[in-house]
Amino acid sequence: MAVSIRGKTLEVPVVQGGMGIGVSLEKLAGAVAANGGMGTLSAAFCGFREPDFRTNSREANLRALARQIGRAKELARGAGLVAVNVMVAAAQYADSVRTALRSGADAVVCGAGLPKDLPALAAEAENDGAALAPVVSGGRSAALICKLWDRRYGRVPDFVVLEGPLAGGHLGFSPQEAREAQAGRPQPLSDLLRGVLEALAPFREKYGRDIPVFVAGGVKNGAELRRYMNQGAAGAQFATRFIATEECDAGSGYKQVLLDARPEDITIVQSPVGMPGRALKSPLIRRVEAGTQPGITRCDRCLAACDGRTAPYCISQALIAAVEGDWENGLFFCGANAGEVNTLSTVKEQIDQIMNEWRAAP
Repeated sequence: MAVSIRGKTLEVPVVQGGMGIGVSLEKLAGAVAANGGMGTLSAAFCGFREPDFRTNSREANLRALARQIGRAKELARGAGLVAVNVMVAAAQYADSVRTALRSGADAVVCGAGLPKDLPALAAEAENDGAALAPVVSGGRSAALICKLWDRRYGRVPDFVVLEGPLAGGHLGFSPQEAREAQAGRPQPLSDLLRGVLEALAPFREKYGRDIPVFVAGGVKNGAELRRYMNQGAAGAQFATRFIATEECDAGSGYKQVLLDARPEDITIVQSPVGMPGRALKSPLIRRVEAGTQPGITRCDRCLAACDGRTAPYCISQALIAAVEGDWENGLFFCGANAGEVNTLSTVKEQIDQIMNEWRAAP
């Protein structure tokens, strides 16, 4: 059951997905690691509570990230792994990766784009012991990143996160594919897993080591975790269910919004990142769809490709509003099964439940 990742051991095959802004910071990531899993901080505007955030957001974010990694590792007490999720689409992508590695993160996981230069950034940070991992949507993107890293850097990913179309947040699928998945017609995660394993096989052979794959998106419980592990996955990534824990860094208002959510409240949104996303249909989303959302008055350039003059809303401000429990103005990313989360618990209870279900599954 234990998974070896770049010389370190993950005792529990559970990865907690990175959730920004401010949903998964040091308390949640540290608690997951302390219970043997991989806890993941989100680097996305993680300094939004710093006193100088409005006047110096770049330094505020990097300062906060370094401090949060240190605190998460303290909370982990030497167990599990502490990772940082960095969006490739973020304007501070490179600086965030360097800061995460220099601050002692055990792993850096990159999604919302392919991290083509991640090994080079790791070399600049002089942290050869940290694991590097891309988030992929299937075998094609897994093969692309492996070929590129192999050719340019003589390296392949230390593990891979495969996010299917039922995941929350930004998705590597078309809006139509995401809607079909929400309607109960998703491309089976098992098929995507098979494609990724086939894509990784020649690189596993060339480098003489495993490249663990963690499946994500719609994995409901430990029984499904067991099923995917029987199909070749090393484990699974869970995210939404960890929001409804005492240790989650989001405010109580955010947690209550999730607990009150019903399956019919989940929708597919178009993010200013340029990718579709899965979120709750909050008043903000309704205004965007109706064309009545006010224009952006301040742009912090949090996303490299976002144009504040034409974007339908400011994603950073919407995510900050969400983490503070502002239902009227928040963007509440969530997984496809968010409507089934209805009880506040602890990280330990969540991981114990997953692993008890895993042990009881055939």
